[in-house]
Amino acid sequence: MALGKRAPSGPGRDEIRWGVRKRSTAVAVGVVAVALLLGGIVLLVLLQASLARSSDAAAQQKALDVIAEMEDMDIEDARAYILDTSHAGQFVQVLDTEGYVLASSDPEVANSPLSAQRPSPGQTMTQDVSSLPSIGDTDDYHIVTVGARTGTLSYTVVVAQAAQIQADTISTVAWFMLGATPLLLGTVAASVWLLVGRSLRQVERIRGQVARINAERLDGRVDVPPTNDEIHALALTMNTMLDRLQASDTEQRRFVSDASHELRSPLATLRAGIEIAAADPTGAMWLQMKDVLSEETARMSFLVEDLLTLAKANDGGLRVEQKDVDLDDVLDQEIRRLRSTSRNQISAELVPARIRGDARRLAQVLRNVLDNADRHALSRIAVNLHTAGDRVIITVDNDGDPIPEADRERIFERFVRLDGSRSREGGGSGLGLAIAAGIVAAHHGSIRPTDGPAGHCRFEIVLPLPEPVEPAEVTPRESRRHGVQGSGRR
Repeated sequence: MALGKRAPSGPGRDEIRWGVRKRSTAVAVGVVAVALLLGGIVLLVLLQASLARSSDAAAQQKALDVIAEMEDMDIEDARAYILDTSHAGQFVQVLDTEGYVLASSDPEVANSPLSAQRPSPGQTMTQDVSSLPSIGDTDDYHIVTVGARTGTLSYTVVVAQAAQIQADTISTVAWFMLGATPLLLGTVAASVWLLVGRSLRQVERIRGQVARINAERLDGRVDVPPTNDEIHALALTMNTMLDRLQASDTEQRRFVSDASHELRSPLATLRAGIEIAAADPTGAMWLQMKDVLSEETARMSFLVEDLLTLAKANDGGLRVEQKDVDLDDVLDQEIRRLRSTSRNQISAELVPARIRGDARRLAQVLRNVLDNADRHALSRIAVNLHTAGDRVIITVDNDGDPIPEADRERIFERFVRLDGSRSREGGGSGLGLAIAAGIVAAHHGSIRPTDGPAGHCRFEIVLPLPEPVEPAEVTPRESRRHGVQGSGRR
């Protein structure tokens, strides 16, 4: 099927008759045709004006030359000059004050004047006539009359210049343009047709390669032509998009696999416990298994909640409240909770810090980071909260091994455990840091692992402080209304 066309897919569907190639060619030919038409009209108008100016200048110059001959010689010498310089399409007369022809360039115009205009000496007059009745000539003429004085005598020099030469020149140019226009339009049409066809062949090849890529073959890529143009950029963009799709599909498959693997363990425990309890008619086994089943149910509930939180964070749908939060109070509460359950020594150094955010979500971040530090610490955990400029910085140090440089980005991915000690039974599902990163990003902050001062493991959380609000001006009347009084302090 030709590119740009589609077959009717049902009754009442309009078929696309003109593809990109035909439309581009038609538009190009139309634009060039309009440009040639306008340009041709302008060219002919300018050419006609130029020829008219040239003819008028030539006639005036002829008259002035005749006057110059008359000033230096007598009328007979002027007559000889006129006869010697005469040419076809031009008539010259010298008239006296009464209108008698004293000299002429042709016997046909020797009896009657060509023009009734009688300019005064030094004055020039022009006129256009459609014919010369005195000689029976029906062609158009441009007549220039110049007044002159020699001694005490006044003369009028008349130069009649035929306009047919101008008309013939314009007609020749117009016919040439009319004959060349179809050839030029055909050349434009052929060039655009071939150029667009060549470009569309590359687009069609890219379309065909993309059409063959499906969910089972996401590793396919399109060929990048070495043209370094828009088609080249399109192919690169398509490959970049396919890379993202493949990475997203791989991530989704891995997520489904990991989530299934994580949920399989508590589900298997619940199923086995229920079967064992159901097989005991006395009910004693249920009393023994209920604590285990309850613990596995809570574990699966927490895991599902974590997965939902991650899904919202990845889709940009994680909603966080924007309220004033005393971050030091939230952090102090989480430290107290950890001290009640941890075997490690925990020290804290906090300064007051108020930010805008969601207290519940921020507490979840701090809990995940503190629990992660507690699992990896050898004996000590140090927490610090301080402000720096327009930021508040929280550092959580533990005396365990620092996270390797190569894994510092990977630990924020879902279900990532860097060593075997982070087993499911040990309490780590591999989702805590991923959730923390998503919540911190929703608060326009950042979280990263780094090395502590003693070479131990450190997590650094940076959150923005709210912009200070300038106090509104209070007028004396408003201060009295609200009971605002001076402190009296000097």
